[in-house]
Amino acid sequence: MDAFERAKKIKLAIFDVDGVMTDGSLYLADDGQEFKAFNSLDGHGMKMLNRSGVELAIITGRTSQLVALRAINLGVTHLYQGSEDKLAAFLEVLEKTGIDPTECAYMGDDVVDLPVMRRCGLGVCVPAAPALVKQHAHYVTELAGGRGAVREMCELIMQAQGTFEAQMAPYLK
Repeated sequence: MDAFERAKKIKLAIFDVDGVMTDGSLYLADDGQEFKAFNSLDGHGMKMLNRSGVELAIITGRTSQLVALRAINLGVTHLYQGSEDKLAAFLEVLEKTGIDPTECAYMGDDVVDLPVMRRCGLGVCVPAAPALVKQHAHYVTELAGGRGAVREMCELIMQAQGTFEAQMAPYLK
């Protein structure tokens, strides 16, 4: 089954942060403050995907107030930070939502994402991911993490589910 067919079933889209929603760079100040750069096109893609009826989640190994604020801004319902065991967080979100793993998309960029990616209906990674991750992905984005990859996945799901045109309609009036 190809990625487009898999995307038709998605009810929950789950994203890693570093390397997916960002380019993977970590900017740390002397006082320990952390900075990340998020792509506004990616963010708007997530909002449109959510408006089309797909729930959003973030599962990340790091903890940052910045990510919590971004999640609120994007309408992310399920936020798991400091998740060294991403599979445990995934299983928790499945239990909370009652959504089947085959109805989930997960986007990651490294081997720590494989336990979740391999259990989802649609496993997606960015081009900079290690070869092993790409081997297990159903779809490798053309665009880089933090540079439109998230938007690419969101649009793939909306196109597969026939909701893309409705999301674009307000901008084409």
